[in-house]
Amino acid sequence: MASKSREIDVAKNLKTIEWLKAEMVDSVGALFKAMLKTGNDTAADALAAIIVVSYLLGKRVGVSFSTVDNKVKAQLTTNINDGHEVERWYGDLSELLHYLENKKR
Repeated sequence: MASKSREIDVAKNLKTIEWLKAEMVDSVGALFKAMLKTGNDTAADALAAIIVVSYLLGKRVGVSFSTVDNKVKAQLTTNINDGHEVERWYGDLSELLHYLENKKR
């Protein structure tokens, strides 16, 4: 009986992963549409959805929220040190890293 329950859990997890992948595509599409318009609220909603789905998708495939946070910070640091164009042109990567490291929990 435990094997049947495990099979159901695995199937449910796979279905959830597929659903989250579809949500990601939908959210990216919503972002692209929002960028064609002038309203920042719609773009912000789509960006927020992309971030939330990213965390949830990570969790479903075995990556903890804190690991995602740490990987984001590590990628920012690497790109800052490597002189990424967005960093050189605007300083956005340093600004984001500073924000993430100093935001209140």
